[in-house]
Amino acid sequence: MKSDLAKLRHARSKKDFPDISLEENEYVVLKIKRSGIIPVLVWSGVILSAIFFIALNIIIANASTGMFSMNSASKGFFSIVLDVVFGVVLIAALVSSNVYASNKLFVTNKRIIQKTQASLFSSATNVIDLISIEDVSFKQTGLFEHILKIGTLRMSTVGDETTYTFKCVDTPIDELEVITHLVHVEKQENEVNIKSR
Repeated sequence: MKSDLAKLRHARSKKDFPDISLEENEYVVLKIKRSGIIPVLVWSGVILSAIFFIALNIIIANASTGMFSMNSASKGFFSIVLDVVFGVVLIAALVSSNVYASNKLFVTNKRIIQKTQASLFSSATNVIDLISIEDVSFKQTGLFEHILKIGTLRMSTVGDETTYTFKCVDTPIDELEVITHLVHVEKQENEVNIKSR
């Protein structure tokens, strides 16, 4: 019965997560994404900069006397410069939002698969066996993380004492319990397998 349920979950996980290569009877238990608040802050900054650039364009267009007096060629040049700068801000926001959203952590009943992307052309995948995990914790540092209720999920491994981190996660109280439970279950199953040999 337990084996049939594992096979059913495995088939569903293969369908729902085709970009993850799952082992036999392995299935995804959790999919952890970064917090959605950071892209909201980025796009709020883009909107504020758009308002600023529009206001500056209006000031330049109407500058005919006083301190900001310019001829039409200077007005056109500054208008183009402002448009280019805003275009760069917009492209940077699009790229950073895409890169930010591409970072994911998948917890299966056997492993943790971390897909990280640092830039458009820099990505990595870390795979950690649950049996290798010694400690799972969540850390918040600074006022910013406490106000936004985000932090860093940390997983330490046995042996080489490597610590894997996943930043900008919403406070994952339930996720920590699930990961810790899966680690204990996997270690108990491993002990049973060793004793039965």
